[in-house]
Amino acid sequence: MAVDRFPVEASHILMFARSIGDTNPIYYDEAHATSTAVGSIIAPPTFAQASAQFDPDYVLRPKAGQKWFGSGATPSGAATAKKEEASDSDGDGKTSGSSAGGLHAEQHFTYHRHLKPGDVLTAETKPGESWEKESKRAGVLKFSESITEYRDEDGELVITARGVGVVTEKVIEQ
Repeated sequence: MAVDRFPVEASHILMFARSIGDTNPIYYDEAHATSTAVGSIIAPPTFAQASAQFDPDYVLRPKAGQKWFGSGATPSGAATAKKEEASDSDGDGKTSGSSAGGLHAEQHFTYHRHLKPGDVLTAETKPGESWEKESKRAGVLKFSESITEYRDEDGELVITARGVGVVTEKVIEQ
């Protein structure tokens, strides 16, 4: 993910906290927040994920006039190749099939300071480590790490996010 400009606004923090069901007043109540050791409203720990909406190429962001990944017949939006071919409504013979299966396995955040309203961040993602493990049911599991660094307008590192994805060799039949 590459984000050129991620403005952090108090209303975004409030809505994010509400969306995850976190009622801690430090996320929305200025009077309360100023009386704490932090001294101001801050963003919840996973708030940096909201930066994806500022990345025009984010794969899960719906795009006008394009079929959305999440708009398929299955909860994930992914369909098996057989089902895709059978329901190729465009008639172009193309399917968007995928590997056997992919998951977001882990997410870790390291905060170098609190994220506050008024911050404007940039984000750059770099590949991390890759490794494999053998699974009895899914075959080879291929893990890959991505590291996203969020920096403020002065170039100071604010958050380091480490995500781990896993792709299975074969589909697990239920």
